[in-house]
Amino acid sequence: MHKPFQWGWLSSAIVWIGLLWLSFPAQAAPFGNLDDNFVMNAVDRAENAVVQVNVSRTLGGEVPTALRPFLGNPQAAPGRVLRGLGSGFVINKVGQILTNAHVVDSADTVTVTFQDGRVLEGKVLGKDPVTDVAVIKVETDNLPTVTLGDSDQVRQGQWAIAIGNPLGLQETVTVGVISGTERSSVDIGVPDKRVGFLQTDAAINPGNSGGPLLNAQGEVIGINTAIIQGTQGLGFAIPINTAKTIAEQLIATGAATHPYIGVQLVALDPNVKNYVNQLPNSRLKVEQDQGILVVQVGQGTPAAKAGLRAGDVIEMINDQPVQQVKMIQQQVDEAGIHGRLNVQVRRKDRTVAIAISPEQMPTMEPR
Repeated sequence: MHKPFQWGWLSSAIVWIGLLWLSFPAQAAPFGNLDDNFVMNAVDRAENAVVQVNVSRTLGGEVPTALRPFLGNPQAAPGRVLRGLGSGFVINKVGQILTNAHVVDSADTVTVTFQDGRVLEGKVLGKDPVTDVAVIKVETDNLPTVTLGDSDQVRQGQWAIAIGNPLGLQETVTVGVISGTERSSVDIGVPDKRVGFLQTDAAINPGNSGGPLLNAQGEVIGINTAIIQGTQGLGFAIPINTAKTIAEQLIATGAATHPYIGVQLVALDPNVKNYVNQLPNSRLKVEQDQGILVVQVGQGTPAAKAGLRAGDVIEMINDQPVQQVKMIQQQVDEAGIHGRLNVQVRRKDRTVAIAISPEQMPTMEPR
């Protein structure tokens, strides 16, 4: 004989489930108001401060490679005016705007188009080809501004929202995630840059260059750049903390300093040690599995002048042990141009002390 079905516990469970559902924030509910999502909220916080940067340049000969994808027909005849555009964003109410250096490179005139339809003449306060950051100034005040975030806190997998003018399509928004951080400029094919790029799968195309990459809160975490050719499904951005440091120098002096010593380095571990020692036709043998291995020393560089050699293992700089390559770059930046780095290296079976004085990093000719 079957017992009659008891509704009491089930009705109580339904009530509790309903109460739990109501306790979730609106954005967490999978069937919440789809017309009011975090992407829209983030865009609303930033879009009024995003601008279109219009440039023109009178052709007098060959067009620099950096301009070709962004500024029109590279086969245009000399004497014609080359026009193009990029993106940017306002960082303060006095009219200072961040964008990419390659957007304004060699431009004769720069104008800035705002979301409300205003078009103002822009002046390039400075541009830094090493980090691809530039600052433009327009003569106005009380402009809408973005909120700058902290790119040091960016983590792989978090949301990323790009705003810009790709291919001239104004106010375009694309969404993805941060798919990588600290991407070396060498690894992604732009060895003349000195940036640990943010990588995203949010679409970034020519015209997006100079626009903001936002987090889910609408804060700027990077400057989008489209200088990396041939990528599919990947975009890159200059971390905003790097851009802020460079922008401060550009605003103050019109130029940025980049101390360098001229070496290629790799952090040692047992796998790297075994790989190096097993390379065919190599005279290089590494005994240590900790420290920073000097892979190459550029001719005429500060490191070469000081006597650093390929195969040396850097153990300490200024009495501080080093285990990561970025720690050495931090020491170089802190020492500054014409400063002093006291470097302790292991060279085969002996310890060697070397003093290196960083110099200004030379810029490469446009490709």
